Amino acid sequence: FFEEVPQNGDVYVLSQILHDWDDESAGKILRNCRRAIPRNGRLLIVEQVLPEVATAHPMALLDLHMLVLLGGRERTATEWRRLLSGHGFTLESITPGPRSSVIEAVPA
Repeated sequence: FFEEVPQNGDVYVLSQILHDWDDESAGKILRNCRRAIPRNGRLLIVEQVLPEVATAHPMALLDLHMLVLLGGRERTATEWRRLLSGHGFTLESITPGPRSSVIEAVPA
């Protein structure tokens, strides 16, 4: 996904991928997805979504874990929106799950 992504899929799914990377590397993955996805395509991202306000939330520990081990990070909804919009997508919805959320984005 750092070089290219197969072209013209209806739906692209990135599950537990982007939290492994800093914003620059995650942006490169998203740019490649945006180049591949048609105007009516969708991008589904399965990741944790941190609370907007810093709390003793269990995902905060995972955020630290990702930073130390991989240089990656967990993100808030605001950070997801900014990351996606900076790489050609509009965040359409976030569906929370018991452990991860499904973030749905469409081409901007």
